[in-house]
Amino acid sequence: MKRLLAPVLALSALSACAGGGGGLGYYSLVEPKPRVVAASSMTVVPGMRWNRVPRSVYDISREENWTLNGPLLDSLSFIGGVENGKRIVVQRRKADRKVPDFRADMSPPEIAAMIESFYRIRAGASTFDMDNLAPRQFLGQPGFQFDYRYLGGNELERRGRAVGAIINGRFYLALFDAARMHYFDAGIPEFERIVSSAQLRS
Repeated sequence: MKRLLAPVLALSALSACAGGGGGLGYYSLVEPKPRVVAASSMTVVPGMRWNRVPRSVYDISREENWTLNGPLLDSLSFIGGVENGKRIVVQRRKADRKVPDFRADMSPPEIAAMIESFYRIRAGASTFDMDNLAPRQFLGQPGFQFDYRYLGGNELERRGRAVGAIINGRFYLALFDAARMHYFDAGIPEFERIVSSAQLRS
């Protein structure tokens, strides 16, 4: 995750060239039509054009990241089908602090704590506050949602919303993260449309 942030400095290849052809190191255009994402694990229907962010060395294989205005301003992340015992971010084996591995028996509060650890360890968040943790349907299955806000390593205040579910022992997540001033409020309606459109692929 994400380019999940720091926002995103940890996960984004900011040296990539915008408007490229979709290969490694290039942004590519996402049209407003059905799109298979996150290692072909789910289908979503964006309501507007997005830019797919090029992969970085911190991205897991089951992750995909989009942005509207550049990942320092907003970021949409999909994680599809992470297996029990696997991680949501690439990290060094000998790292002093690590994001916990996903477990198939995790409760929603434990998943929220795992995501918080990502922000604190990999995204450099000095503060992280979560609220509104509640049940929510995702991909046609019982899941969860929570909102959060944090101060990134670049001292930019950001807000986010995470919607996820554990389905057949695998972890699925859609996460929107953006600068608190303007960009979160501007992007959250589109995020909600995308989440509502999401369908699990067999």
